[in-house]
Amino acid sequence: MGDPVAHSLSPVLHRAAYAELGLAWSYDAVRVAAGDLAGHLAGLGPQWRGLSLTMPLKREVLPLLTSSDDWTRVSGAANTVLLDPDGGRHGLNTDVTGAVAAIGAATSTRLSRAVVLGGGATAASVVLALAELGLDRVTFVVRDPARASETATAVGRHPRAPVVTVTALADLGPVRADIVVSTVPAQSQSASLLRAVADVPVVFDVVYHPWPTPLAAAALVDNRVLIGGLDLLVMQAVGQVRAMTGRDQAPVESMRRAGEAALADRHR
Repeated sequence: MGDPVAHSLSPVLHRAAYAELGLAWSYDAVRVAAGDLAGHLAGLGPQWRGLSLTMPLKREVLPLLTSSDDWTRVSGAANTVLLDPDGGRHGLNTDVTGAVAAIGAATSTRLSRAVVLGGGATAASVVLALAELGLDRVTFVVRDPARASETATAVGRHPRAPVVTVTALADLGPVRADIVVSTVPAQSQSASLLRAVADVPVVFDVVYHPWPTPLAAAALVDNRVLIGGLDLLVMQAVGQVRAMTGRDQAPVESMRRAGEAALADRHR
């Protein structure tokens, strides 16, 4: 659920998982605009097991939950809601654990300094994941520094919180960091922005369509370590499938293959 949501690959990933697990479950993308989530939740029947949430609902859902996991409380955002038959709504944030898994699969290098393009809920989750992996310093690069205050506060709740700096995009110069994380749309990745982060050895772009983004394409040309949006989407979906089914394992490779096939179809 989110707005926009028609582009989402989440239905492809979840349907692949439930089919392999032998579950006759349905999973669909539903457009829910900002401000409409409470009414939509109130209208759900007992057949619903859970929801995945994307922009702009990850923070809007918090006052509608009856309980939440640690990462939801720390991040101030939930991308998953488990629905109980008695009306309980349990919020989870699998973006953090998904980002930990995606980063760990791509590199074993210690990432002590990060630059993050954007300052929303996904940016907070990825930085919390990096904090789990030993991050010391992070700079959020945003158009309006005031809009990153909620994200900076969330990162500060981590028990080993990195030092946080917020800078305006207009003031960005050449970047010295171990990883650059982009949570901004591909069309916002200007030539000047690419030049500023050209020397950063690890690139994590949370966008998966269109792919590659300008930032991802530059990383591929330079043979830099690249973590893509599909990597994050698959790993956060794995956490959701485990939570919704109550099973310890999820068919990760089947989910990834389904996602790759769907993206390939879009690019034809």
